Amino acid sequence: MKKTVLVIEDNKEIRENTIELLELAGYRVIDVEDGKAGIHAAEKELPDIILCDIMMPLTDGYEVLENLKGNSSTTNIPFIYLTASAEKKEIQKAMDMGASAYICKPFDVNELIDTVERLLQ
Repeated sequence: MKKTVLVIEDNKEIRENTIELLELAGYRVIDVEDGKAGIHAAEKELPDIILCDIMMPLTDGYEVLENLKGNSSTTNIPFIYLTASAEKKEIQKAMDMGASAYICKPFDVNELIDTVERLLQ
């Protein structure tokens, strides 16, 4: 059975490219374009792993992670931030909040797939 990846990304082009890469690597992908929808999708679908942008309208990536870590059904799902921010304080905040990994955009395809595979083992 294919592992399921939830992609939460407001930029359509980045979202579509990420979906294509993950599907080519053999994953089932669910995608949403904002954090609020991402929280709902995670609670409903219980994906194997979540990729999430930080800067999004409605609900940002920090709020998404905080909500999911506070829910017993989603707290243990590996959570990867995919974001354009490479500032050390942002990376540290994300990791302190419980993110499993932090990948800066634009990202390397191999880095993305390797990180997903490592966290799913």
